[in-house]
Amino acid sequence: MKKVILSLATVLMIGISAFASGNDEVNQLAVSNFNKEFVSARNIVWEQKQDYLKVTFTMNEQVLFAYYNNNGDLQAIVRNIVSSQLPINLLTDMKKDYSGFWISDLFEIASDDQTTYYVTLENADKKIVLKSNGAESWGVYAKTKKSME
Repeated sequence: MKKVILSLATVLMIGISAFASGNDEVNQLAVSNFNKEFVSARNIVWEQKQDYLKVTFTMNEQVLFAYYNNNGDLQAIVRNIVSSQLPINLLTDMKKDYSGFWISDLFEIASDDQTTYYVTLENADKKIVLKSNGAESWGVYAKTKKSME
């Protein structure tokens, strides 16, 4: 029985080290950079995508998403927000120009010392995604008509 457990442990270790040696260099650099940047992060989940790494984590009681390139460099931090967290110019413009719509998605992207907001607005007929131009105004990022089925 001990031989079976020892054999299984050996196979497992070989498998883990073979898996780790493939992309481990990039992952370890991203992990190291993440640990320096987000010291108090909790509930950390890493996902390797084809061209980037996504980290989902909790910090200050908020769920955040960090994106790293395959060189381990932080590209962006994303968080879902509520409309009251928008800059006042964006909030008032959105309420004025899209009063007949409701918000179905709203998030903030911080990247390269710039913050961009994306909001998905819907009514019975349309779905509109707006992208902020800084903190000053909105531009239409995408627009679709809802099907009447």
